[in-house]
Amino acid sequence: MKVKTFLAVTAVLCSLVALKLLIRDHNHFFVASEAIHAAGILVLIYKLTTQKTCSGLSLKTQELTALFLAVRLYCSFVMEGDIHTVLDFATLVSTAWVLYMIRFKLKSSYIAELDNLPLYYMVIPSAILAILIHPYTQHSTISKMMWAFCVYLESVSVLPQLRLIQNAKMVEPFTAHYVFALGVARFLGCAHWILQVYDTAGKSLYLVGSGYFWAPMVLLSEIVQTFILADFCYYYVKSVVNGQLLMSLPPV
Repeated sequence: MKVKTFLAVTAVLCSLVALKLLIRDHNHFFVASEAIHAAGILVLIYKLTTQKTCSGLSLKTQELTALFLAVRLYCSFVMEGDIHTVLDFATLVSTAWVLYMIRFKLKSSYIAELDNLPLYYMVIPSAILAILIHPYTQHSTISKMMWAFCVYLESVSVLPQLRLIQNAKMVEPFTAHYVFALGVARFLGCAHWILQVYDTAGKSLYLVGSGYFWAPMVLLSEIVQTFILADFCYYYVKSVVNGQLLMSLPPV
């Protein structure tokens, strides 16, 4: 565990330094993060259309993904309306197609017994946090709470998929590629905030008008999701290096 932790910290630090040196505009990290997420969904679409099975996929994670994307898309139309809106729309449509395939076309291969993490474990805490901590902007309070809700929900939306993987003890390749893509996407989002805090010497955490707790909570959400996916990404890379098609996880 000590060796794994040391290697993980070293890899993260090296990656952050490389990103800072190679990319000047850190806002590009968000675009890359959303594009990688969309690519992960395309991997699922390929799996569903070619293999005709949804075994190993969490319906609940896809439902949570569709929920926070729908909320974020609405907020994006109201607040921004830029390239993020286009990427979110494309990802939402792809996720909706995946949901349709799992619920109707390939329902017989869905293993509900393994996908057993209740949705309210993620939705209710995210909603409560959104009511308590949200950005202070010129937009309506409802819009600000909705934006905060999708940020918090996104940070934990992958938990049902990881729970299913842990229950199954084995991950088939396409599902592993999808979850790894989520891990890379979240790392880029987290890197944006960490480098922004570094460049501003911490001042960006307490921007006037954004609320004293909002920016730190966004950074914490990004770190939480990155941490949640870090262990999976470690075993994914290890399996790829060893040339294994199927990924196995150690017992809890």
